[in-house]
Amino acid sequence: MLTALDLLTANDTPGQHAPSYYAATANQQTSFPALQDPLVCDVCIVGGGYTGLSAALHLAKSGLNVVLLEANRIGWGASGRNGGQVGSGQRVEQTALEQRHGTAHAKLLWQLAEESKALVKSLIAAHDIKCDHTPGILHADHRKSFVEDSRDYVEHLRLVYGYEDIRFISGDEIGNHVGSPRYYGGSLDMGAGHLHPLNFALGLGDAAISAGATIFETSRVTGIEGEGREKVTVKTEQGSVKASHLILACNGYLGDLERQTAAHVMPINNFIVATRPFSQDEAREIIPNKVAVADSKFVINYFRLSADRRLLFGGGESYGYRFPEDIKSFVREPMLEIFPQLAETDIDYGWGGTLAITPKRMPYFARLAPNVLTASGYSGHGVAMATLGGQILAEAVMGTEGRFDVFEKLNIPAFPGGDKLRFPLLVLAMTWFSLRDRLGI
Repeated sequence: MLTALDLLTANDTPGQHAPSYYAATANQQTSFPALQDPLVCDVCIVGGGYTGLSAALHLAKSGLNVVLLEANRIGWGASGRNGGQVGSGQRVEQTALEQRHGTAHAKLLWQLAEESKALVKSLIAAHDIKCDHTPGILHADHRKSFVEDSRDYVEHLRLVYGYEDIRFISGDEIGNHVGSPRYYGGSLDMGAGHLHPLNFALGLGDAAISAGATIFETSRVTGIEGEGREKVTVKTEQGSVKASHLILACNGYLGDLERQTAAHVMPINNFIVATRPFSQDEAREIIPNKVAVADSKFVINYFRLSADRRLLFGGGESYGYRFPEDIKSFVREPMLEIFPQLAETDIDYGWGGTLAITPKRMPYFARLAPNVLTASGYSGHGVAMATLGGQILAEAVMGTEGRFDVFEKLNIPAFPGGDKLRFPLLVLAMTWFSLRDRLGI
């Protein structure tokens, strides 16, 4: 059955990055050794994506002995394959968060989101990470009926949150920002941005090593023992780590390693293509101002231009855990819906990856035992938020839990049926929402 698939091996070659544009343009190839001996440390981190790498960096800077275990290569999962958008706010709009949690808590979540963007920028600057960071995200409305809501939301952010980096885009202006006939307005957020996600992850890895962390790759964790005791033992196929603290930062690739976290997060697949490079004139016809774009569909389309002027386009629906046999053709369909003028354009790369969502589309932070922390389920909003998440986990390990509590108090529910029934229920929900997209409901 689908939920029994091992997502660490089902769609990818173990130990190798996905055949993506990002891997082809990576600043370096990592070659950290596999763990082969028993070790003892202060903190063991499982997962070499943004959360784990950021936690390793911040803990090591504080003088702790940190060991990070990655089943494949650092940045191998969603952190090295995503759309690269560094968005403002949370995955859920502030007005919805105000209704769920009250204005005071919503404002704390907004502030943390602002801190997440600032952290990304500061890490890029401090560690000279070459990742093509570029300002601007356009949120594009694919229904006329959404445009007034966009205007109201922009005003809400400006008046209630004092956020001045966003402005409303009318139907008359939308064509100046994206060369597609499919959009009717939206908002332009110049406080947000986009970057090369794998190079950012690799830069975090370099920074963590420089700070004193130890990283092991191709070191899949096979079991955890002693949760809640003074020491936790993390076992791999060839070695083990005994640690005073454990951080789980596995996101969509957690599998059945830890049941409580698995019950709260759902792995889903997403797919991206990269076209041939465009000339400067061709690129200006697609996205004149080099901003990233995310549209208002429930099954979202997101796209941007790379540094060498390729269109990187993410979209398409997939309800199985197997990747489509032909990802390029799979994503070409939604790409041509948005950009019909690209019908004859070559696609050079197509790849997929697995992210994790939660029932409320907000990240799941939890203390599983006094010395075991978990954070995952960024729901497609993880470039900045997962980087901040790692810093927050590091703070919690060292006894400062204020920012950790802001997320833990969201009380993210488990999926109905836990990790056993979450997948069939997700298929039903996604089928319904994708039908709404098609019908314009």
